[in-house]
Amino acid sequence: MHVLMVTSEATPFAKSGGLADAVSALSRALRRLGHDVRIVLPLYGSVATEGLSRQPKALRVSLGSTTGDAAVLEGVLPDSDVPVYFIEHHQYFDREGIYGSKAQPDYDDNPERFSFFSRAAFRLCEALGWMPDVLHAHDWPTALVPVYARYEEPAFASAVSILTIHNLGYQGVYHKGVFPGLGLPWELFHGAGFEYYDKVNLLKAGITCADRLSTVSPTYAREIQKPELGCTLDGLLRVRSASLVGILNGVDGGDWDPSTDNYLPARYSVDDMRGKAVCKAALQAEAGLPITPDKPLIGMVSRLTDQKGIGELFGPTYGSAASMCLDMDMQFVVQGTGETWCEAEIARLSERIPNFKARVGYSERFAHLIEAGADFFMMPSRYEPCGLNQMYSLRYGTLPIAHRTGGLADTISNFNQETGNGTGFLFDELTPRSIYDTTGWAVWAYYNKPEQLAVMQKRAMMQEFSWDGPAREYEALYHGSSTAIANRPGVVETAKGQEKKKRNKPNNKKA
Repeated sequence: MHVLMVTSEATPFAKSGGLADAVSALSRALRRLGHDVRIVLPLYGSVATEGLSRQPKALRVSLGSTTGDAAVLEGVLPDSDVPVYFIEHHQYFDREGIYGSKAQPDYDDNPERFSFFSRAAFRLCEALGWMPDVLHAHDWPTALVPVYARYEEPAFASAVSILTIHNLGYQGVYHKGVFPGLGLPWELFHGAGFEYYDKVNLLKAGITCADRLSTVSPTYAREIQKPELGCTLDGLLRVRSASLVGILNGVDGGDWDPSTDNYLPARYSVDDMRGKAVCKAALQAEAGLPITPDKPLIGMVSRLTDQKGIGELFGPTYGSAASMCLDMDMQFVVQGTGETWCEAEIARLSERIPNFKARVGYSERFAHLIEAGADFFMMPSRYEPCGLNQMYSLRYGTLPIAHRTGGLADTISNFNQETGNGTGFLFDELTPRSIYDTTGWAVWAYYNKPEQLAVMQKRAMMQEFSWDGPAREYEALYHGSSTAIANRPGVVETAKGQEKKKRNKPNNKKA
């Protein structure tokens, strides 16, 4: 199949979160299955152009009454032969940041920027003479792709449009005045699902118009259809539930493998765990903790945002971290950056509590050392669409302490102290008390069930989280989506009326 990944991020070119890792890894895995996968993303100012070739012709991109030119540069996804195309438009993309800057975290013209990019993806295919069977869009920045495919791009009527929701909390909501800049008739403000409390919601329109929907874990697919985690779109997602599937992300085994990790002072594997004790001593020394091999060490690497449960863990006067460290015979090491109050609080706790140490900022090397050197890994996320750190932790034999939500629920099995089964410690309610009690349970097991924990570590390290399985699930999703094309609802009556209906009549070509 011909698969076009239309994305705002892809590792190593542009990244702000897990979306970038997922797109690149999935593309490689699909290519290994024999599919002609290609990636298109904007040429941001931060993207190095060395080694990229420039296409001879510019693209003419129309958005309603306005037309602009975009150049195309081409490269290759590292460790693969997947082509990567970069849309160059200096006014829109040659600036600081992907979605915003420190001074302006969300650019006012983001709807215009990403609508231009989304339309350019169609012009790119025409210029290449390469027509996709699957148009795979990711999150709100490219959620317009399914809309344009249905209403504005008749040549692509036989392509399946897939929209993957990596995080429903980010929807691309803007004031109503941006709608004309999307190059769509006003009839589609309501008809294509843009209207959102008299504003424009780009993700909502993509969910409405895509042939099929996916998200990044089975549990999250169920959770977002409920009011608690549906971010006000749960009703629409319930309506589209037959078209929604949850496919768990994988992890890149090459970067996160304790037997080959160059960041570690000693490597280890499920067959020889001796190096983990060396890593624990190195972590304690670097963090400024006493080197005590027989004391449980909890690690945490996280963005310090509300989604990650930082209020319940670190909130002044009510968070549980301080009382855990004061009451329990254990150590706690944190690395993170994010909310100013939380950065200040973990720095204060680090100075005040001797068995708590925090590092504000991010170091890839130190993150790997925490994953390898800790006995337990803290993940009290409020919600977690998929999560990567718990999978890294399991690969490193570091047992997660986590909220049973989203991908955490799908990847961690709870400890059974009678049988010794499980790969981590889970709690169901995100409260300071639940975090405290579950951490206490893990510390108790460390001292009282050491043989069981040793078996749990090895069981965790043998879990399979490669991208091969998810790639096959996406392959099945692509193949099975031909019925979605055949059953597309009729298009909204527009100013062009019958002509628009005729042009958008799909055929039943299988992807």
